[in-house]
Amino acid sequence: MTRLVVVGASLAGLRAVEGARKAGFTGSVTLVGAEEHLPYDRPPLSKAFLDGPVAAPVFREEQVLRDELGVELVLGTRAHALDPAGRVVHAGEGEIPYDGLVIATGATARTLPGTSHLAGVHTLRTLDDALAVRAALDAGSRTVVIGAGFIGSEVASAARKRGLPVTVVEAAPTPLLRAIGAMGEPCSALHRANGTDLRCGVAVTGVEGRGRVERVRLADGTTLDAGLVVVGAGAVPATDWLAGSGLTLEDGVVCDETLATGLPGVYAAGDVARWANPLFGRAMRLEHWSSAAEQGAAAGVAAALPGTAKPYETVPYFWSDWYDARIQFAGVPDADEIRVVLGDPDEGRFVALYRSGDRLTGVLAVNKQREIMKFRALIARRTDWSGALDFAARRREPVSEGVR
Repeated sequence: MTRLVVVGASLAGLRAVEGARKAGFTGSVTLVGAEEHLPYDRPPLSKAFLDGPVAAPVFREEQVLRDELGVELVLGTRAHALDPAGRVVHAGEGEIPYDGLVIATGATARTLPGTSHLAGVHTLRTLDDALAVRAALDAGSRTVVIGAGFIGSEVASAARKRGLPVTVVEAAPTPLLRAIGAMGEPCSALHRANGTDLRCGVAVTGVEGRGRVERVRLADGTTLDAGLVVVGAGAVPATDWLAGSGLTLEDGVVCDETLATGLPGVYAAGDVARWANPLFGRAMRLEHWSSAAEQGAAAGVAAALPGTAKPYETVPYFWSDWYDARIQFAGVPDADEIRVVLGDPDEGRFVALYRSGDRLTGVLAVNKQREIMKFRALIARRTDWSGALDFAARRREPVSEGVR
């Protein structure tokens, strides 16, 4: 195998390149990216990057990629088709042949229909998005955020740090319902405590303005004035370019437990990959930094060195910074029981455990950074519920009654 091609100059794509080289691959490596930017770190875009004029969070300088890792960079070039029979990626106006291929094209932010003609309406997924949002915040724009998930709540935090009025509109009953399940009320309390106007359980029916956004209309008849609207309505896997390739595309590129797609030499990693996670016995597609990094490295080695693929299992993990709080979650949020075992949600510092059957399957920590990885390790070891509660008791704080 002499030619490794990685499509997607993302975290997963970069780690695929690094993983292949670290494993001893000496053939050619081509990294294709739709954006003109070098691979950069996305989580800071909605956190520190919005707070002030900091440099773009680039992972590696171009010279390192070209000279030390021996990568041919094809940036600002979008892949638009895959020909598995000929083992060719069609990108821009050219063709890139491969022996091994890693698909790491990530996901694309959902937009709000009918707003493309309005200035001041943004998503926040790319570096260019973040630059535009930061400029609007610097200008003191009255902000409306649609969606109280990670991105939306972090934008709200950045706006409030500037003293700007901000309203967050969320269709679900509480923030992060899909991400952390029934523990959303403490997240709501964080918004309220920091002066954010949080509107849950209400949908947006329209965004209006003459050339530039002026107001947002809600289903309850309310009208919100706005100079900046940030749409944080999630993302969809970037798989359009793979139509007709023979890959199974169902909420991402469907892979087996080794991240193999079923096409010879083709693997997927990161936000675009939906793979069978052996730890939980289910298919998952994760949009988390840690899993993208791990999957990228694993897929890069497997694609570059045939016969080396191994099952990849992980405990999903994410973190989010809201105001002065750190929210962390590991595992899966669907549960038969959720129980607070350390701290107190009313005080804004606690750990809650999630039970499915007789097994610990999730943990939420708010301002308890020292605890989260200990419980994540228990999930990875398939610890039963009683064992998890015993461990929590040894942390020297009382176990509370179940939340549900």
